[in-house]
Amino acid sequence: MEFGYILFIILVVAIFVLLFFVGSAISLWIQALVSGARVSLFMIVFMRFRKVPPKLIVTAKIMVVKAGLDISTDNLESHFLAGGNVMRVVQALIAADKANIELGFNRAVAIDLAGRNVLEAVQMSVNPKVIETPLVAAMAKDGIQLKAISRVTVRADIDRLVGGAGEETILARVGEGIVTTIGSAETHKKVLENPDSISKRVLEKGLDAGTAYEILSIDIADVDVGKNIGAELETDRAEADKKIAQAKAEERRAMAFAVEQEMKARVEEMRAKVVEAEAEVPLAMAEAFRKGNIGVMDYYKMKNIMADTQMRKKIGSPERETE
Repeated sequence: MEFGYILFIILVVAIFVLLFFVGSAISLWIQALVSGARVSLFMIVFMRFRKVPPKLIVTAKIMVVKAGLDISTDNLESHFLAGGNVMRVVQALIAADKANIELGFNRAVAIDLAGRNVLEAVQMSVNPKVIETPLVAAMAKDGIQLKAISRVTVRADIDRLVGGAGEETILARVGEGIVTTIGSAETHKKVLENPDSISKRVLEKGLDAGTAYEILSIDIADVDVGKNIGAELETDRAEADKKIAQAKAEERRAMAFAVEQEMKARVEEMRAKVVEAEAEVPLAMAEAFRKGNIGVMDYYKMKNIMADTQMRKKIGSPERETE
């Protein structure tokens, strides 16, 4: 009796579980059936065990069938289990098919798993995108700075989406081309007269090589005249030369002042020697008196000669003549 009761409980639980899994799958199966998508009931049931959302796969399968594409349910499940966006891949394939763009399922899956938005890529192939470069400043050969802004029209290249460079590379290359073109111009007036020469020369460089996009056109949106960099550089150079000349002049002045001070010191030294020699004269005369080498009359004669000499100097001085 107890065994039969346990068996009854197990049977009820099994029926309940079966109804839970099968009941929710029946509506999806009927939806796929009436839509023409061949998805078996057992496949929908086992999707839950594989942790695949049946509603997503069935909806994607119906979209594929209605669009006239041939993609198996296993491929859709495999892409989901690989971490891809099933709905985005299906929408991209449908959009590519309607736009007559050659795009296979494997390539679309590879683009999606690589982290690219495959649907946006297909849309950009149909409707090109315009990206604007930041303000680019460059200097022409005459020293005048020019500031340019350009708009780049690009179209996604489906074949190069995997492994191709992105928009940042396009902007960097276009900016480099603008700087090179302006820098090679003889005068800034030539660039202002023909701004389209910038876009022509930049396009000739093949800037879209190795990128995921194809450049359709490069249009110069605005060109403004900036600073006179050449004049500023010449001014800075002249100012630097002036400071160098001033430093050298200051150095020569300091050396001259040092020589002058040295000569003054030497003059004072010679004066000191003269004073010292004059101080020795009285001593020499006293010594001559003691030894009898000079007499009193000789001394007075020398004094008279000195007085006459001093008088003649005063008479012949400029101050005496002006008086």
